[in-house]
Amino acid sequence: MGHDGDGSRQIGNQVFARLRKLILELDLVPGERVSERDLQALVGASRTPIREALLRLEREGLVVREHRGYRVAPISERELASVYEWREIVESQAVRLACARALPEQLDAIQATIDRGLHDASPETWFRIGSDVHVMLAGLSGNPFLIRAVEDIMLRIDRARWLLASTPEGRDTAHREHTRIVTLIRAGDAEAAVQAISAHVRSGRDAVLSAFETEIRKSRLRGSVLGGARERLAT
Repeated sequence: MGHDGDGSRQIGNQVFARLRKLILELDLVPGERVSERDLQALVGASRTPIREALLRLEREGLVVREHRGYRVAPISERELASVYEWREIVESQAVRLACARALPEQLDAIQATIDRGLHDASPETWFRIGSDVHVMLAGLSGNPFLIRAVEDIMLRIDRARWLLASTPEGRDTAHREHTRIVTLIRAGDAEAAVQAISAHVRSGRDAVLSAFETEIRKSRLRGSVLGGARERLAT
C-alpha cells in the first residue's frame, strides 16, 4: 500500500513539474483554455494526477478555474510592476536584518549556490538559482514571514523571469549582483547592502517589463494585459 502511494505521489509530482514547465516556457500561453482531457493527451497521464496538478498550479497562481475547466492565468504588466514594488520593500528589509543576523556558513552556502551557475549555464539551472538565492537571502533575516513573502513573490514573477533566463547577459549580471549583495552582508554594511538589493530588483523589473512588452508584440503572450506599468512606476 505504501509503495503504491509513493508511486502515485511520484507520478503526480512529475505531471505537476511537466505542466508547470510548459506554462513557464510559454508552450501553454497566458489566457489559453486547458481541459483535463487535453492535458491527458499532452502529458500521457491519467485524469487523477492531472486534476491534482491543476489544483497545485491554481494555488501558485499559474492557472485559474473557469466554469468548465481551467485557463492559463494571464499576465498583467501593471500587476508585475506592483509585485516588483512589493518585492523591493520586502527584500530590502530582509537584507537589512541579514546584515545583523547572518552566519558565515549561511553566506558560504548562498555563494556556493550562486557559483553553481558557473558550471551549468542551462536556462533551467539559472532560473532555479535566481529563485533559490532570493529565498535564501530572506532566510538570513530569521523572520518566517519575510521568507514566506519572498517565496510568494518569486512564484508570482516566475513566468516573467523565465523570459530572461536564457540570455547570457542576464546570467552574468545576476551572478555579479548576487555576489555583491552577499559580500556586503558579510561585511555587515546594511546601507550598501540595501542599496544593492534595491538596484538589483529594479534592474530586474525593468528587464522583465521590457521582455514582457516584446513578447506581447510577438503575440506569444496573447492572453496578457499590456499597459499601466510605466505610469505606475512614474508616480
